[in-house]
Amino acid sequence: MDDDKRLQRAFEDAPTLPLSARSRYVLFSDCHRGRGTANDNFLKNRHLYSAALQHYHRQGYTYIELGDGDELWENRSMGQIMEIHDHIFSLLAKFYREGRLYLLYGNHDIVKRTAKKAGRWSAPLFPGLVFHSGLILKDQEHIRDIYLTHGHQMDPLNSTLWPLSRFLVRYLWRPAERIGFLDPTSAAKNNKKKHRVEKKLTHWARENDLLLITGHTHRPMIGTADAPYCNTGSCVHPYGITCIEIRDRCLTLVRWAIDTRTDQGLYVTREALADRICIDAYRTRPPYL
Repeated sequence: MDDDKRLQRAFEDAPTLPLSARSRYVLFSDCHRGRGTANDNFLKNRHLYSAALQHYHRQGYTYIELGDGDELWENRSMGQIMEIHDHIFSLLAKFYREGRLYLLYGNHDIVKRTAKKAGRWSAPLFPGLVFHSGLILKDQEHIRDIYLTHGHQMDPLNSTLWPLSRFLVRYLWRPAERIGFLDPTSAAKNNKKKHRVEKKLTHWARENDLLLITGHTHRPMIGTADAPYCNTGSCVHPYGITCIEIRDRCLTLVRWAIDTRTDQGLYVTREALADRICIDAYRTRPPYL
């Protein structure tokens, strides 16, 4: 199966949520929550993430996670991850109890697509939770639907060959990372691969005249009319975490980080990384050759 067909399959029977001027969605991806060890890249930003979740809960947002929420290539036990980050999962459970939590799976947590593995994640805080490969925000005024998925479908080594990649990460690149080597299988750590995947995703969005939002490459971006592709970034950046807010039919790329007051006190700050873009601005041109 080629890349385009794999991505198309992600939206077969995908659930839909309404998109209107009253909608409030926040999109996160690639949290890679781990077991609190030296390889847990989420650990350094968990307080930022907690502050962001509390803000979006208070403001009435629906939380959507676009995959790789938990690091299940390097770690085998979901229970240990939930125990280490119990406060985080308690916050997510608040969204779930109010019908404001939707989770997709990526390549690093692809095992969640089976009912058995999903059950281990969901009980007891998230009874009946189902993980999806894709989700569609259906515009109630038929201006522009938004297609959400993880994005690894355009990366054969991390989609079709994911068992091999997981083996390499778990037994070769995880220990090598401790002494400074970067995982060449990762689109997030390999710039050539990152650009290649992003080019494919952008091409697919243009060819299908769709607004597409993914994670996977960890590079936050807001698309244009010529390139209707956006990326949430990740929660494992050294300088903070990024996400995309959808409000009033408009998208805002946001970074949460630590800043310093004049009295040298530290505080959490929310910063818009780009101008807000409304979905009616995403008018694509005819497909390029």
